[in-house]
Amino acid sequence: MALMIRSSAIHAAGCYTTTAIRKGARVAEYTGHLMSKEEADHRYEESPITYLFGLGDGSMVIDGHAMSMFINHSCQANCETEEIDGRVWITAIRNIAPGEEITYDYCLYDGGDDEAICNCGTKKCRGTMYSPQEVRNREASARKAVKKRNNKTRRKPRSVSKR
Repeated sequence: MALMIRSSAIHAAGCYTTTAIRKGARVAEYTGHLMSKEEADHRYEESPITYLFGLGDGSMVIDGHAMSMFINHSCQANCETEEIDGRVWITAIRNIAPGEEITYDYCLYDGGDDEAICNCGTKKCRGTMYSPQEVRNREASARKAVKKRNNKTRRKPRSVSKR
């Protein structure tokens, strides 16, 4: 299978196939320098764009390079990632036609206050690259914060006895 990098409507550059890819085929391996999440957070603290891929429980990440770093996010992706023995493979979840952009759902779970806006433009776009579970967690946290703020503003002033 042959892959190429070119302009993408999703985000700057994307990875495209020049040949048909069958469902279940490994498309690429996500490769790069392995480091701790803490090291990556420190190294990329001021960087708006990173190519980090969390492994296992998220304590280690791959600092991506090569072809796979150009595979963009889509909420209706044609590939998924699989971690096998510490290696990350991008695998086709349906047949992919020549010329089609290769995508997978990033399912982000860590990003602080970053909105991680999604630009995939699909019919089922979540509007964010965060995983559905992370979206639910963030919505629950926001509801709790609003409730807490409302409780503080609704408190009645303490009674002061007059003498």
